[in-house]
Amino acid sequence: MKKIFLIASGKGGTGKTMFAVNFGALLARKGKRVVLIDMDLGMRNMDLYLGMENRVVFNIMDFMSGICRLNKALIKVDGFDSLYFMAASPRRDDRRITERHMTALCDALSKYFDFIILDCGAGMGGLLDACLPAAQRAVLVTEPEIASLRDADTLAGYLMEKGLRDTCMVINKADADLMRAGILPDLPSIVNSTNTPVVGMIEMDSDIRISTNRGIPAVCKEDGAAEETFREIAGRILGLPPIS
Repeated sequence: MKKIFLIASGKGGTGKTMFAVNFGALLARKGKRVVLIDMDLGMRNMDLYLGMENRVVFNIMDFMSGICRLNKALIKVDGFDSLYFMAASPRRDDRRITERHMTALCDALSKYFDFIILDCGAGMGGLLDACLPAAQRAVLVTEPEIASLRDADTLAGYLMEKGLRDTCMVINKADADLMRAGILPDLPSIVNSTNTPVVGMIEMDSDIRISTNRGIPAVCKEDGAAEETFREIAGRILGLPPIS
């Protein structure tokens, strides 16, 4: 089973980090050892989404530059037995993070974790390229609107050119009323217009917006719509039935 996932998006604002956090939190709640790595240097938000902004002392650049050891950069998420994360640097400086560094980091973490989730910044190049050799599958988070869908397709093509061919797509922020009215593309139209497999759709949900602002993953609300949706999507990403 694949264990290193790259979460990416063609454009900003699609909910990529929200997805990464909830994907990881769901797996951890099911007993898996999971580490989330924020690779959006200079624009980090994962610590906020996990409610851990006051716990960050060291970040990935501190580890890469030798200021701290790996165990000091890994932060255990409150309320979970097996969920950890590594914060991004608050300043944009990716000069010292290379493909070789990321491969070595993921190899080291693979000895202790069942799943590694790399949350990269939007777009192409930079740290996305550094993560590609380590990643085993990419999940592209997009929205059901034309610019976001086109950018997702462009990114999928870019990943294929770089050698990462195992890519799937999640449609986030879906507005069912606008899709039924034909104002936004509906799911069949999206599926028919892309060569990237669509593994699920996340509808607009106030619970997700509230949980994100409170720093609590939405999947922590048992029997909620978000938890059920993420169980189904996670199962498809992993090639399994819905995670129970």
